[in-house]
Amino acid sequence: MEQRRRVAAFGVLRDEGGRVLLARGGRGARIRGVAASGGGVEHAEHPAAAVVREFAEETGLTVAVVRLADAVADVATYPPGDVAVHTDRLIFEVEARGGRLRPEPDGGSDDVGWFSAEEASARPLMPFTAELLGLPVTPLPADLPRGLPGAPTGPAADRRQRFAAYGLVTDPDDRVLLTMIADGYPGAGRWHLPGGGTDHGEQPAAGLLRELVEEAGQLGRVVDLLDVDNLHTPGALGPEGRPLDWHGIRVVYRVRVDVPTEAVVTELAGGSTARAAWFPRERLAGLSMTGVAVRATGRRVS
Repeated sequence: MEQRRRVAAFGVLRDEGGRVLLARGGRGARIRGVAASGGGVEHAEHPAAAVVREFAEETGLTVAVVRLADAVADVATYPPGDVAVHTDRLIFEVEARGGRLRPEPDGGSDDVGWFSAEEASARPLMPFTAELLGLPVTPLPADLPRGLPGAPTGPAADRRQRFAAYGLVTDPDDRVLLTMIADGYPGAGRWHLPGGGTDHGEQPAAGLLRELVEEAGQLGRVVDLLDVDNLHTPGALGPEGRPLDWHGIRVVYRVRVDVPTEAVVTELAGGSTARAAWFPRERLAGLSMTGVAVRATGRRVS
């Protein structure tokens, strides 16, 4: 079975009565179910910007992102059953700033409206939307129109979009766990957050905990979701031996290791991690770190 991946961003907009704005997929949608407004993140586009753009296209409303609320993944199989599409979905809370409510003119949505949870439960909800409304997830009707997502556009051999999950990992003594990027990889020799790319069909938080074991031999628990980081490197030189146009979308979680051990890189790490180590916070200022590690460790962790 052919496996494809995509990253999408969605916005949760509520009115004063607590109802959520939902849109039904139109003739231009991949699956014509009912969902929170949003869609695919374009190459080099920040997911938060994608939410604002998609909201304007689908609903006619101008919105502003308030916070990142969740990161989930799902896999859908498309007829004739030989293509499985993994979608990483970033869910943002948004607030309205203007515009007039209307469906998308070119058919991306053919109906938009406000729904209470009870009203929404009677509609064919996309699974991630049912979850965010606290409703049972049920299979979409088999006869619901759906169209197979197209193959990636542009020079696919040299343009890559990668979804990854990283952690600000601490122990009971408030030490921070970092990993060093190995030679031959972008950022070699710099200290980085533990984590990495998620596998096809893998949830972001689960992928991070797997990477934590592989890169440092630690068992952790996810505490909460901190942020989403967006990195576009049009000329990244890695082990492929040629420049690649990389677009990295990275969610960052707060992770606690309750029983820390010596940090040891395992063979499962795949060669991209040279070392792993625990650091007292006072030592962080003297380390050469990646940008995402600098931002994440600058936060106060309770």
